[in-house]
Amino acid sequence: MRKLTIAGIALATVLTAGCATTDQGALDEANATANSAEQTADKAMNTANSAASSARSAQQTADRALAAAKAAQKSADEANERAKRMLERSSQK
Repeated sequence: MRKLTIAGIALATVLTAGCATTDQGALDEANATANSAEQTADKAMNTANSAASSARSAQQTADRALAAAKAAQKSADEANERAKRMLERSSQK
């Protein structure tokens, strides 16, 4: 009876150790998955930051282009106004 009890305890210990090993394997796999997810998130954040930087640069370029276009429009309007006055003066002569 005593040998049977010892054998039962030994069997329970082996089964528990097997479950613990399985649980450790699951934990290791979960940790690996979590680490992979974290790396993917970091890469996504870096990509998003890079895209935001590119967008800011593009916005600055667009702002400069708009300012140049407004200046060109103003110069064109002034030149048209001068030409109009010159035509009016020449038609009065």
